[in-house]
Amino acid sequence: MEHFPEPVVPGQDLDARARARLGARGSSESRRLAGLGIVAVALTWVDISGITRTKTVPVERLQDAAAWGVGMSPVFDAYLLDDTIVSGRHAGGPVGDLRLHPDLDRLVPLAALPGWAHAPAFRYAQDGTVHPLDTRAVLRRRTERLADDGWTVKAAFEIEWAVSRGGGEEFVPACRGPAYGMTRITELSGYLRHLLTALKETGVTVLQLHPEYAAGQFEVSVAAEDPLGAADTAVLVRETIRAVSMEHGLAATFSPKVEPDSVGNGAHVHLSLWRTGTEGPVNAMTGGDGPCGMSSAGEAFAAGILHRLPALLAVGAPTVASYLRLVPSHWAGAFACWGQENREAALRMIVGADGEQPTAANLEVKCLDAAANPYLVLAALIAAGHEGLGAGRKLPDPVGVDPATLPQAERDLRGIGRLPASLAESVAAFEADEVLRDALGEAVADTVVTVRRGEIDLLDGATPEEITAVTRWRH
Repeated sequence: MEHFPEPVVPGQDLDARARARLGARGSSESRRLAGLGIVAVALTWVDISGITRTKTVPVERLQDAAAWGVGMSPVFDAYLLDDTIVSGRHAGGPVGDLRLHPDLDRLVPLAALPGWAHAPAFRYAQDGTVHPLDTRAVLRRRTERLADDGWTVKAAFEIEWAVSRGGGEEFVPACRGPAYGMTRITELSGYLRHLLTALKETGVTVLQLHPEYAAGQFEVSVAAEDPLGAADTAVLVRETIRAVSMEHGLAATFSPKVEPDSVGNGAHVHLSLWRTGTEGPVNAMTGGDGPCGMSSAGEAFAAGILHRLPALLAVGAPTVASYLRLVPSHWAGAFACWGQENREAALRMIVGADGEQPTAANLEVKCLDAAANPYLVLAALIAAGHEGLGAGRKLPDPVGVDPATLPQAERDLRGIGRLPASLAESVAAFEADEVLRDALGEAVADTVVTVRRGEIDLLDGATPEEITAVTRWRH
């Protein structure tokens, strides 16, 4: 194995020495991949609309791409979900260039796409400085800020998707079995077997897979990892699902609303806060004397997220269609509250089975969906939790029922507010939240608002059926 001294830290500015080291490693990786039959590498990024976009290079060009990047217009961050372009202060228009550099630490062959490899990209300006709209770099910065105070986060996304047999724009469920039924596994056993095999061969650790509630809907859960790795894995899992589906003559949709009269696809995020103790890493979400056994730090981190949920939705529920999904009594987490194992609360505290709490205890954020950029979602969640830590925030009393069943007067008394019911409401909350805007940076925050307002205008006056149809196959 070749040794490369002074490794380059991805997401930090590049100088001549860093470019030389990246090029040397890119050359080595190029030879390795070519020996595996890889002919091309897809460099991906996720735009502000939550769509994974790419530029690819032949494997023999990986050395050059690693050192000098691949040219790309900054305009892509101003794309709406239908590929129309809006203009903000930091994105939009034909002028400018940035460079995509593959993150070689996350470079993997794609088992579902033989001959192809995947590398998420960091984005740089031509002078080697980190581009202000690079959401992977934003997430890395938020993780480093948290680490400066001695904390780390483990995270994972649950991925929900629905499978269609239709060849056109309509959704035709690929299986007819009941919700959560073994019948669906039997109907699509070959497809699901292929999917699990492809994920394993790509290096993804799958914890479980099961049929979900909606027609043709499934969910896969993966192992928790560092935040940047968790976001990269979320992209990798979705693209693997998409590729395997197409090979079986099916179409996969991750849209927050596939059919207007059915539940939608979520992308719940699991988070746990950790600190290194005298005997190794310690999970702050358990082992304390706070609510559900949380430590004071774990409670403060969770309370910080709960406090900022309305603004967080502009990042984590980023489409007009998201608010067709985010309705009460649909297990979507439509109320700003928390509860132990309460699947109607926006924050579900999971304590784990007796004996596994030190590793299993975590917080599930349920009000998010797969139209979101996973890097921005985790960056915003970490920023909110970090602020909660600094402020020593406390959680309100937990909610042990479906909040929608409580009288309005009781909800008011207990401070259980309805989360925004529209994208416009969440954007307004985001604009008023200085903590989140500062955490993401001016360029990202301004572009988030610009793109969200663009989608609001695009779908102004549309019916739920029209909104669903426009959104169904975009994510």
